Amino acid sequence: MTSSVTLNNRYELLERLGSGGMAVVYRAHDQMLDRDVAIKILREKYSPNEAFRERFRQEARSAANLSHPNIVTVHDFGYDHDRLFIVMEYIPGKDLKTLLQQRGYFSVRETLALMIQACAGVGFAHRSGIVHCDIKSQNFIITPDQRLKVTDFGIARALATIQPEEKSDVVWGSPQYFSPEQAAGLAPSPASDVYSLGIVCYEMLTGQLPFTGTTAEELARCHREDPPPPPSRYNPAIPPTLELILLKVLSKEPSARYRTADQLGQVLVKLQTDLYNNSSNSQMEESPSTLVPTQTFEGNLYIPSETTTPAFQPPIEQPLEQQIRLSDKYQEENPLAIDWVTVFLGLLAVLTLVGLVPLWIWVYYLYQ
Repeated sequence: MTSSVTLNNRYELLERLGSGGMAVVYRAHDQMLDRDVAIKILREKYSPNEAFRERFRQEARSAANLSHPNIVTVHDFGYDHDRLFIVMEYIPGKDLKTLLQQRGYFSVRETLALMIQACAGVGFAHRSGIVHCDIKSQNFIITPDQRLKVTDFGIARALATIQPEEKSDVVWGSPQYFSPEQAAGLAPSPASDVYSLGIVCYEMLTGQLPFTGTTAEELARCHREDPPPPPSRYNPAIPPTLELILLKVLSKEPSARYRTADQLGQVLVKLQTDLYNNSSNSQMEESPSTLVPTQTFEGNLYIPSETTTPAFQPPIEQPLEQQIRLSDKYQEENPLAIDWVTVFLGLLAVLTLVGLVPLWIWVYYLYQ
């Protein structure tokens, strides 16, 4: 399909922006509303396949019901030239994967700012009853003013349609990013998206993925069985608290992670506040000598210098560390920790039972 094509006598294709496994994305001009839009067109070889056509319709329905500043807005859905297409808002910018390939990795400050936006968008989908199921850096678009937009709800699932006991022989998603339960063909949940967000965060901070493999099967096994390498092994500038959060998010069991993207976002906001907005921590800013401004569209983003080592190593604030220690990891490390609330309730129950003994004796003699 060439750029001279006009779909539905309304959308004039201008240039090709990118392509994926099942679709090609173009920048187009909406002649009716006089605005630029992005149009995702199903590939010709998949158009006759009803399964792919249904996935494409599902993406349009899922995304069209989500209106949020951090989610790409869907405007229209149509069929022309024997091809299905989705019309979305046009986002000037680059996807996160492309930026990572250009830059290597992001600073802690930049990572927190972008991941908080990602959690806001994905968290809104969770509150709306939708699991994205395909969170990856390619599906995050970064605008020139540092806004993040979540896109590609092609395999999203409505929570109401997910049965906890379901199991599938066909695994949808990206092997580098999907959760252990998705790798095993089990039902996804909002915690599955949280795991994938953790993989993206890990990649942003270190410039590499926690698990690598030559085949999808090998990657699936790594997600199910192998512990992730501590990210500080690759980037010593990562604060210990952020590393604890990441390792919690990358737990094999969904119940050990944060349950939704909103919960993860709240923890990251608290960490960001403790690290940067506290006047007593003003000395924790990244040293300008260790960062080189980029000359590309990213504006005030920075590229770590190849000749220096990041000097940013902030201390841990006690309130946030207490939050982390409430996790399962803390309980495993402190098996003798006493839950005084439970002890009090147990003693109260015993005293109540003992106090009823005289009543039972009186009832016994009364009826005898």
